[in-house]
Amino acid sequence: MERSVSNTLHSDALNHLVGGVNSPVRAFKSVHGYPIYFEEAEGAIVTDVDGNKYVDFVQSWGPLIHGHSHPKIIDLVYSKMKKGTSFGAPHIGEIELAKRVKKRFSHMDKVRFVSSGTEAVMSAVRLARGYTGRDFLVKFEGCYHGHVDSLMVKSGSGLVTFGIASSPGIPENTVAMTLLAPLDDEDAAEYLFKEHGKDIAAVVIEPLPANNGILKQRNRFLKRLRELCDENNSLLIFDEVISGFRFKDGSYGDICGVKPDITALGKIIGGGLPVGAYGARTEIMEKLSPLGPVYQAGTLSGNPLAMAAGIMTLDLLDDDAYDYLEELGQILEDNVTPVLEKHGNPVRFVRMGSLFWFSPGSGSPPTRADQIPSDAGKIYAEIHSGLLERGYMLAPSAYEVGFISTSHTIEHLTGMVDALDEVLNMVELG
Repeated sequence: MERSVSNTLHSDALNHLVGGVNSPVRAFKSVHGYPIYFEEAEGAIVTDVDGNKYVDFVQSWGPLIHGHSHPKIIDLVYSKMKKGTSFGAPHIGEIELAKRVKKRFSHMDKVRFVSSGTEAVMSAVRLARGYTGRDFLVKFEGCYHGHVDSLMVKSGSGLVTFGIASSPGIPENTVAMTLLAPLDDEDAAEYLFKEHGKDIAAVVIEPLPANNGILKQRNRFLKRLRELCDENNSLLIFDEVISGFRFKDGSYGDICGVKPDITALGKIIGGGLPVGAYGARTEIMEKLSPLGPVYQAGTLSGNPLAMAAGIMTLDLLDDDAYDYLEELGQILEDNVTPVLEKHGNPVRFVRMGSLFWFSPGSGSPPTRADQIPSDAGKIYAEIHSGLLERGYMLAPSAYEVGFISTSHTIEHLTGMVDALDEVLNMVELG
């Protein structure tokens, strides 16, 4: 495909933006190319500035569960926009979206809206520390919780993509308050609590880690974390920024049978506009200002446009929508599995509902970050490039997951599988 306009724009962007981008993984460095500049998008299709069209399985990294520019979402946002883009004051949209969030997350009595998933987790951690009066956190290798100083220790996503274990600019004493454990390992978690239990404010985990590939955890492991927190009067924080509202059966806590104390959310609840949220039972949430001493604020928190997009997104997620997403996910799995087998399983296909991942390596899918091959990006870069040339857009990183939306069709999925077959033939010939 011809991308001369995209390339020219990126050359200009390099003079004005750091690396030419505003989020590192967008730079396409791990897939050997210049990033693509988009002009417009509708449904499952994105169009770049050169006029090329792609079936999009990135979907803005997860928020667009109904695809790009859904007319009902656009109409509601537009109607709100005409009345004001930001109030910096209370409005009914905040109440309406909070009710919808609470309906799915039964452990939430109160909700606080912020402007990103990173901010939601950061605030949840501060709240947990304020509530317990303790400083230590437990996090897990390969779980990414946004660019929060205390949680930027062996995270997933962009950090793994660029081979960075942590990040300069984070004081050692900040990281010293974070205790690190491998995923899916009860013994390691038990050891940390044995050594530091009285000082641990919270355990923070993606119950379905999906920022370093999809690393499915055993329910028994998640239940053991709940037990350890209860035994030591620590809080359990679930980061469901990606997994939240992806499943018909409820929150991921409902699915695995574990009730967290605090849940952090983002992505889908903003319908494509910047938003995050966290919530918990009343006694925890009322530690927040203005009722309690834990301070957190934001000029654009509860932005009326973001609230409107979130309200319509969640209203469109009825049973039929979830059934359709599962149908598409199963069709993709049924079609891609024999193609991968035909080529000797160069990657593994991992799926949970409408989330999927081409996991590098063979054998059983990994449940921990250290089970992902160190050369994971090599074959993925070839797959990504080949699919892109055939009009199918996956995330430009071997560690990012794919997203199916209600705007995708069976033809979009089977077309991508056919293109994958062609690409793998070329990779083998090469």
